[in-house]
Amino acid sequence: MLFIQQMINGLQIGSIYAVIALGYTMVYGIIKLINFAHGEVMMMGAYFAFLAATAGMPIWAVFLISMVGSAVMGMVIERVAYKPLREAPRISALITAIGMSLFLQNLALVVFKADPKVMPRIIPSNPIMIGSLQISNITIITFIISVVFMILLTLFISKTKPGKAMRAVSEDKEAATLMGINANSTITLTFAIGSALASLGGILYALAYTQVAPTMGVLPGLKAFVAAVLGGIGIIPGAMIGGFILGFVETLAKAYISGRWADAIVFGILILVLSVKPTGILGKNVREKV
Repeated sequence: MLFIQQMINGLQIGSIYAVIALGYTMVYGIIKLINFAHGEVMMMGAYFAFLAATAGMPIWAVFLISMVGSAVMGMVIERVAYKPLREAPRISALITAIGMSLFLQNLALVVFKADPKVMPRIIPSNPIMIGSLQISNITIITFIISVVFMILLTLFISKTKPGKAMRAVSEDKEAATLMGINANSTITLTFAIGSALASLGGILYALAYTQVAPTMGVLPGLKAFVAAVLGGIGIIPGAMIGGFILGFVETLAKAYISGRWADAIVFGILILVLSVKPTGILGKNVREKV
């Protein structure tokens, strides 16, 4: 019974990692950039939600304000930090992403101060009892939200015109431009959607742990990156699979091994994946022409 309870707990944290990993995988799929500021966008999204919730706004407005605010922030970051480096070597964009991550952390420290804030309970906690099993309604809501957004994102990319433009730009940006697709607008839209998903992950994380802090995005951001790599970075279902696997592994490691070893095991998975199958579970090897 303890094992099933831990799997339920893993489902909740795995859902959060999966939502954040979707943003990682979208940006990488389009411009091959590992956006290490993604965890900090998640953190800022949680702060936007905190401000809206403490102002007494309804739950739908809390989610909407946070996701729209983070989407705008993502577009600004792309225009200011990444667009000027579009043709530069990848290492330049990677270093800029790390710099942007540190900038956002320090910005949050200046604006919101270092002390953690208690996230208001915008969703009342009403656990459901099945025998001796306890399932939080927040766990169920988190799982449903993550699956719904994955389905919506998949439909958006496969069925809509902007989504098809994203696929075209990810395949060949120059050819897509020749076909009349505005690559710059498509990349900006990708950052907006990815940042909105990071914000969603931030709200769910803040609801699960009831805290908002300037450094709260560091570990979840890195673990979501591991999840994206595990599932196959650039592949949307892969990000979801990787997120859930990581959530289960982390929870079981905390329950049956040690809480101190859980993070080491999670990052050990990254080393193992990169050593054995660098393309991830759903990734395929692509030969590059010399």
